[in-house]
Amino acid sequence: MAGNSLFGPMDPAPEAGYADPPKRKGFFTDTSVCIGCKACEVACKEWNEVPDDGFNLLGMSYDNTGALGASTWRHVAFIEQPKPLGGQDSGMRRSPVPLGMPSVGAPGDSTPDAPASPDGGPQDGPDFRWLMSSDVCKHCTHAACLDVCPTGSLFRTEFGTVVVQDDICNGCGYCVPACPFGVIERRTAPEGTKNVGIAQKCTLCYDRLGAGNTPACAQACPTQSIQFGDVDELRERAQQRVEALHAGGVTEARLYGEDPEDGIGGAGAMFLLLDEPEVYGLPPDPVVATKDLRQMFNRASTAAGVLLAGAVVAFVGRRR
Repeated sequence: MAGNSLFGPMDPAPEAGYADPPKRKGFFTDTSVCIGCKACEVACKEWNEVPDDGFNLLGMSYDNTGALGASTWRHVAFIEQPKPLGGQDSGMRRSPVPLGMPSVGAPGDSTPDAPASPDGGPQDGPDFRWLMSSDVCKHCTHAACLDVCPTGSLFRTEFGTVVVQDDICNGCGYCVPACPFGVIERRTAPEGTKNVGIAQKCTLCYDRLGAGNTPACAQACPTQSIQFGDVDELRERAQQRVEALHAGGVTEARLYGEDPEDGIGGAGAMFLLLDEPEVYGLPPDPVVATKDLRQMFNRASTAAGVLLAGAVVAFVGRRR
């Protein structure tokens, strides 16, 4: 589109040509209250008819989906860390509860002492925490997948989200390496599965938005870890939540994707994290692949002009 901005803050729906669009919609995922139930994954698959992508444990986590993909539009990560949650009690240091059961050992021996915790009490297990986070497509302000799509299959909706049109996608795969988050993917599955070979990702339940409903994942979340609403209001809510966590001693809490000045112009799906983005498998400084497209085109055009001029000079010189 002529005049389309490739970088920096903007409202994506008017930029895409909508005259009077509704307020931009998105997600705020508060990982501090995620319990890893995967209700969001199930709700997403049921509503959008997304096929399963295997039920085998990965051997690295209590997770069986691993990452976002064509058949996993919501992915709950399970990250185990050997440290407590900020200054709070992780709940793992507890005195053994006497059950009246016979002890094991030689007659007359007392029950072996349990390992002591730093506060002097017995410890019945390691002191660790689970970081759980429901990842999803970021619906970037500047969406590289949309910018590189040659068929127009990927389009910007009036809600500011990015959606794939299955009947237009030709499966070229240009969008796959363009996404800085590795979200979009072409579906590979047994014969008979829906949309095999077609690029697939979260639509933020575009059909539900049109009917005035909440996306399935946010509707199913039992702890309100996934919150849906207007992006501007969600940014304010996210800032208030991180300030409350800091005041409560969780100083490592931080926001991700909420800044309109970042490399993608701000995300439509932002997160509250309890550690560095890399711990969650997120790039620390994502940048849209088309950021430098205009400069690259200008430089390439200049180089081509110089080569053409050189060729003309060489040709004219030989004629003489």
